[in-house]
Amino acid sequence: MPDNLSLRKRLALEVARKMRENNKELHVLRQLFWECTLKCNINCKHCGSDCKSIPHCKDMPAEDFLRVIDSITPHVNPHNLSIIITGGEPLVRNDLEKVGLELYRRGYPWGIVSNGLLLTRERLDKLMAAGLHAITISLDGFEEDHNWLRGHSNSYLRASEAIKMLVHEPELEWDVVTCVNRRNYHSLPEMKKYLYKIGVRNWRVFTIFPIGRAAQHPEFQLTNEEFTGLMEFIKDTRKEKSIDLQYACEGFLGKYEGEVREHFYSCIAGINVASILSDGSISACLSVRSDYHQGNIYQDDFMDIWNNRFQVYRNRDWMKKDDCGECKLFRYCEGNGMHLRDGEGNLLICHQKRILSI
Repeated sequence: MPDNLSLRKRLALEVARKMRENNKELHVLRQLFWECTLKCNINCKHCGSDCKSIPHCKDMPAEDFLRVIDSITPHVNPHNLSIIITGGEPLVRNDLEKVGLELYRRGYPWGIVSNGLLLTRERLDKLMAAGLHAITISLDGFEEDHNWLRGHSNSYLRASEAIKMLVHEPELEWDVVTCVNRRNYHSLPEMKKYLYKIGVRNWRVFTIFPIGRAAQHPEFQLTNEEFTGLMEFIKDTRKEKSIDLQYACEGFLGKYEGEVREHFYSCIAGINVASILSDGSISACLSVRSDYHQGNIYQDDFMDIWNNRFQVYRNRDWMKKDDCGECKLFRYCEGNGMHLRDGEGNLLICHQKRILSI
């Protein structure tokens, strides 16, 4: 099957590949996620971590997380390392302001990813006073579709109110993220108009991958035609330049590389991105739900783990099997994102294959 790549795009991908190899060798830590809780105040049908109102794992004490930050600080430039607090729903914790202020005092920019349900004006003011630098709010379509996916009848209203508050906070970096599925796919053009109207200028979209609860709902998956249609929608929207729409760093996109994101595909999980999970596990991007953990903060030194492990992330040759084994584009794709591999290392989804099938 032809790969549909122009010579110009192949040359650009080759440059990006060489940059990625250098990035692996240096593996500078740029982004650290903290899964501060597995509690959540909604019940999303696509939740990858299967969060609950009463989870099996207790919240990590703030002091334990800050102790890790202090162990990292001598080895990094705090101003160049972003701390992203997520969950679960991070706003269910009442000590985020305390943690955020301690991060701010140490020089770290920090942000949160939230469903917006608890983001009142008062809470936002407190978070900003504690140095909040960035925030992402999830909005998964219009009211009926969003509330259906999120499992909460008031979720759309509160998320929309949160977004409208952020519009008036120019000092914050913020965006809206949308999980595209078969139910909201056809409303994307109208949603783009709505988001622009209320003041959104940065919009990210991603598709559902079969991990966690989403594995029980194959009907969430876009058809190959819809997936390709989504790429065309993003490409056309980016040409309009009215709203900065990007496809998330979800996987290699073949002929759409360089056209639906600001950068060429590169899975930087374990290369520039790490995470501390609620149980203390040291891992990479939080989208990676299979057990590719590299250590635990309660037994290991974080920077020692970062510098001397993570080989499974930094050398992807082990992925060159099954469909990837004979693929001529493996040098650019490297087996797709780590979050698209199951616990046995098997590939769950190949975006390039979906695009070529049309």
